[in-house]
Amino acid sequence: MDDGDRGEAIPFLWETHGIHAGTSRDHVKHGIDDLNAIAEEAIRRAYPGVTFVIHTPRLTRVRYQSERVTDIKFIRGDRAYSEYPELMRSMRERYRGRLEIRYGIELEWLPGELGLSWNRSKVFQCRDADFVIGSVHFSREGLPYDGSPAESAALLEMRGGAEAYWLGYLDEMIEMVEEYRDLIHVVGHLDLPKLHVPLPGSMLEPDGSSSMPARRMRFLLELISESGLALDLNLAGIRKGCGVYPDPRILARAASLGIPVTVGTDAHAVGDLGADYCAGRAVMKDAGYRYYLGFSGGVPEKRPVDDQTEFGEPFRVLNAALGMLGQRIGREKRLSVSGFAFGGRYQRLESVFPDSSSLGASDALRVRQGAHFVTMGDAPSLAAAKPCRHLFSRHADVPGTLAILFNTLASEEINVGTAYLESLGDGSATACLTVNACDDEILGAIDFIRGTASERFFELSLRNGPILPGYRRTGPWLLEIDGVELPIPVSERMILTVHDNKPGTLLILLSALASHSVNIQDLQLGERGSKGYAAIGVEGNDGDIELVLSRLGNKFHEATLVRSERLGRN
Repeated sequence: MDDGDRGEAIPFLWETHGIHAGTSRDHVKHGIDDLNAIAEEAIRRAYPGVTFVIHTPRLTRVRYQSERVTDIKFIRGDRAYSEYPELMRSMRERYRGRLEIRYGIELEWLPGELGLSWNRSKVFQCRDADFVIGSVHFSREGLPYDGSPAESAALLEMRGGAEAYWLGYLDEMIEMVEEYRDLIHVVGHLDLPKLHVPLPGSMLEPDGSSSMPARRMRFLLELISESGLALDLNLAGIRKGCGVYPDPRILARAASLGIPVTVGTDAHAVGDLGADYCAGRAVMKDAGYRYYLGFSGGVPEKRPVDDQTEFGEPFRVLNAALGMLGQRIGREKRLSVSGFAFGGRYQRLESVFPDSSSLGASDALRVRQGAHFVTMGDAPSLAAAKPCRHLFSRHADVPGTLAILFNTLASEEINVGTAYLESLGDGSATACLTVNACDDEILGAIDFIRGTASERFFELSLRNGPILPGYRRTGPWLLEIDGVELPIPVSERMILTVHDNKPGTLLILLSALASHSVNIQDLQLGERGSKGYAAIGVEGNDGDIELVLSRLGNKFHEATLVRSERLGRN
């Protein structure tokens, strides 16, 4: 019976191990072919999003009995899998603005060198997936753990008893984590074999028992923790009569090790959409979890276990900051973001992250990992803008215009310290640049631009007064990078750089972007000592932008394209 049948209010959970996409051309079906039916039902329920999953194809010899009886040699779902990324892209386009579509893959552990190579190739085939779940469904002997009772009984007899049965499975899980931890984000349904072979009692006492199964389970959980992976709280076991995966006592042990948790219905039918969300939330809370994870583009998002209504906007900004930080740091560090600080109206998040620090009265939050910091929040106060001497420009809002300005300044050996850029929406933009040069040098640069590019620049002047960033947009603002102030609205495409703070350095980037017809929509510069910092809102082709960023040279210590679909949303 699902939550709706019990008459309870059905909460929404951001799933990871969610709705399995079908393999429509196969003789034995798996998952749901009509994904639009799922999407429309999610919209009808006012769900903000839905998550799809597809199994990686297996080697032909690895099959369930139901597949073997067809007596047809096939690699299950191979064509459906190869078409899956394009199908997901079309779904995202179809439901843009109505439903957030997330998608991932469930990577089938396959033993041996061929199995590892096979699966690496399958991950590359679906490189744009939001997440990868690593699961063990089949034993080394070729029999499945979640097939028919008869198949499990045969494997049980083959291994000589329940303890050996489970030890074999745990060793396979350990091997899967060791071999695939650079490929996966989540470890799937940890105690799957209990579907037909109950867990040994000692495994339900992972802290107290000295039995071999308990010791192997302890090692597996510690390995997952040290590998920086999340654990799949899989609700399908409720529907199947064996309880959630993993058992709540094992989940509590995982929580004590700091292993983050994801949640999913592992649904294979339209009627399973949203099934047992209430039960899943209760299990997480009982195990001690205050938040769970979702994923977007491989970057983890944090979601409150308690009703999200109270935390909606603060969590949206938190996940935007985590998304930006996650794209700056290496993949292996994304699940281990260690520091949070909250201020002003974001302080309510302290109840979810009790180890966080304070940002005082500022309506902002900060996330950090190692030397990398991202601070986001509300638009900065007008009172914070200090009068200063600056170069003001109103110019054509087309690719290459800013490159002309920076090129002219660089030719006079004038370095730009900070900058504010605002696109006015009428084909023009303004820029306010602080420059460290005498008036004559700046005025000489202005005269040169007027004489060579007057059609691009409508106004150029040296001013003394406040520099105010644009306030035309609502939504989260990027306030700081690594403690350097860069107040700029978060836009759909942003470039973040850390570079040598010398004349001409930023010109390299601006000129390269102009040569690929990439337009600058927003620009904010900062500096600290020998390093310059830039946050740039851009409009252009992702492939062109990434090509530019890969060729900037050693004057750029960091150059990251941050994409909006990789930032957290409600």
